Amino acid sequence: MRNILIIGAGKSASTLIQYLLSKSDAENLFLTIGDLSLALAQKKTNNHKNAAAIALDIFDANQRQTAIQKADIVISMLPAHLHIEVAKDCITLKKHMVTASYISDAMQELDAAAKENNLIFMNEIGLDPGIDHMSAMKVIDEIHEKGGKMILFESFCGGLVAPESDTNLWNYKFTWAPRNVVLAGQGGAAKFIQEGTYKYIPYNKLFRRTEFLEVEGYGKFEGYANRDSLKYRSVYGLEDVLTLYRGTIRKVGFSKAWNMFVQLGMTDDSYKIDNSETISNREFVNLFLPYHPSDSVELKMRLYLGIEQDDIMWDKLLELDLFNSNKISGVKNASPAQILEHILAEKWTLEPHDKDMIVMYHKFGYEIDGVQKQIDSKMVCIGEDQTYTAMSKTVGLPVAMATLQILNGNIKTPGVQLPIRKEVYLPILKELETLGVIFKETEMPYVGYNPDKL
Repeated sequence: MRNILIIGAGKSASTLIQYLLSKSDAENLFLTIGDLSLALAQKKTNNHKNAAAIALDIFDANQRQTAIQKADIVISMLPAHLHIEVAKDCITLKKHMVTASYISDAMQELDAAAKENNLIFMNEIGLDPGIDHMSAMKVIDEIHEKGGKMILFESFCGGLVAPESDTNLWNYKFTWAPRNVVLAGQGGAAKFIQEGTYKYIPYNKLFRRTEFLEVEGYGKFEGYANRDSLKYRSVYGLEDVLTLYRGTIRKVGFSKAWNMFVQLGMTDDSYKIDNSETISNREFVNLFLPYHPSDSVELKMRLYLGIEQDDIMWDKLLELDLFNSNKISGVKNASPAQILEHILAEKWTLEPHDKDMIVMYHKFGYEIDGVQKQIDSKMVCIGEDQTYTAMSKTVGLPVAMATLQILNGNIKTPGVQLPIRKEVYLPILKELETLGVIFKETEMPYVGYNPDKL
């Protein structure tokens, strides 16, 4: 049997494990699923004969190295900052490694050692990053191969709630880590290039600088800029491209409403609220509003934000029950962002019958034989249930497929890498199509960059 060690049995590992178990007899695979929670790891094995669960504390070096030594390849589904010790062990013990996370500086430093030991360290092979890289490079390579010159690349992705489960005024529920949603866009200005000019959007303006996207059958969406789009120029071989922009997708109206929290300061994670565990939602809101001897919290909020009582923005705030007097529990020594996350989690958690949805949208502008053209590539994936979500599917399947491709010797290039070479992306994209992750490409005359949208 060929042994695969999977470290981390959280939500994103569900479809990954299901896929590999479905292939285990034909491919002679045995899965060891390690997690701090043995019960969770056991649940994910589903009593399959080709799987075993182990309790694995990633901070226990002996336990970690013992598990890695027994494997032929290691999949780390841990939080990104915890990959590096696993990676170092994989170098020492000469094991291939696969993760869905961005390549950190510490991971990149292992590139030479990985190459010296003929090891493949495949990173950024989830959804975003992952499927975005592969689907983009496929079209970019095709354009270059027929003699075209890229002039524009825009890429958007979002984890959303499926239309049939969209039941609130925000048209949003948490389908991924809520903390990442609350802190989105922080840590520096969003940076991109538009028609050859560098552009920057500071955090306090980010959610009011959006552009609209139309996806047939699913309606209109909006996109706001990710932090640093420019790092993808060299990754994708687009050093001369005039426009390069990467963004996050939401339903229209979300960003304008979210901006209320940004302007109030509720998304700030840089300081702690005194006695945070003793205050109510109402008191939390009032912390950010000016004092008035007689005006209610509601009136002060409307005046501060400049919204009328009949404005849909006000209805969205009321829907979150922000003005109740119930004490906030379980948020001791918390930042504003942590308290906001706690409040939103009560309202935006997926119900047992709810389904999530992934939307990805690429725009490619190029010139060939003196003619400017454009290709739009769109993908929508709907989850099955609360275990096999669209997020779990689109993150886990590419990881599982890459793992199998490495084991079978189809991916040969050693080193720390991401999936931008044909030997990686062609077979994985082809297999993803058979499982419902399908990009629909449409070619049209080049419409360029609308100067009014950003």
